[in-house]
Amino acid sequence: MTEFYVKQTLFGAFKLGVEGNSVVYLKLTDEKQSSSFSTLAEQVFAQLDEYFKGERTAFDFPFKLAGTPFQLKVRNTLLNIPYGETRSYKEIACAAGNPKAVRAVGSACKNNPVWIAVPCHRVISSDGSLSGYAGGAEMKRQLLELEKGNSL
Repeated sequence: MTEFYVKQTLFGAFKLGVEGNSVVYLKLTDEKQSSSFSTLAEQVFAQLDEYFKGERTAFDFPFKLAGTPFQLKVRNTLLNIPYGETRSYKEIACAAGNPKAVRAVGSACKNNPVWIAVPCHRVISSDGSLSGYAGGAEMKRQLLELEKGNSL
């Protein structure tokens, strides 16, 4: 059973889903903040706040990825994109073993259930444009600027 928690962060309210000892969901929400948090939820939200303040470049909370075998390849490839760097959808498709699956990479990113920690925001178009982020192009721009050392 998934337990959900909502907390206001510097970037907006985030909804966190936890199953057992693993994060399975982390996305923006319009829901109101929870009144109590599990130990894991407190850890995740503390790390998210540190990230938004520019004090954290990687997350070390446990999470469990779900999806098709190709989506899992894509999401695991995303985990290898260093903080502050980007890759194109084409580069991710090649790294995931199917150079022609650029649109499928976009879909895997769009349906990523664990935002920020699985950094789909670091994937950009081959021409350098910031297309295709489920949170919107402005959020993607802000996250990439944050990672390049600028404040939000």
